[in-house]
Amino acid sequence: MLIYKILRRPEWDAFRAAGQTRGAPVDLADGFIHFSTAAQVAETAAKWFADQSDLVLVAVRSGALGADLKWEPSRGGALFPHLYRPLRLEDVVWDKSLPLGISGHIFPEGVI
Repeated sequence: MLIYKILRRPEWDAFRAAGQTRGAPVDLADGFIHFSTAAQVAETAAKWFADQSDLVLVAVRSGALGADLKWEPSRGGALFPHLYRPLRLEDVVWDKSLPLGISGHIFPEGVI
């Protein structure tokens, strides 16, 4: 199963340069990296990135993260994937631009 992380372009660039990331400021504050499932990612984009256009959508295989990935209740009591270790570049299956359109973000085909 693929899970998704939305990063601002400078965060993605820093991640690529370093080979790993502990996430965005919200991740650092919470002590884990926030991910969303395909069913959750559009709402995540609308809630936290509503007016931001230069974003990158990163896909990761949940099963490859092992015991460091925990499914915990969050928004509305739904279970969200949270990673309790740095995300490594080799964990990334693919990355794609997530542009902002007239009625919200435009997701790559097949994601939502």
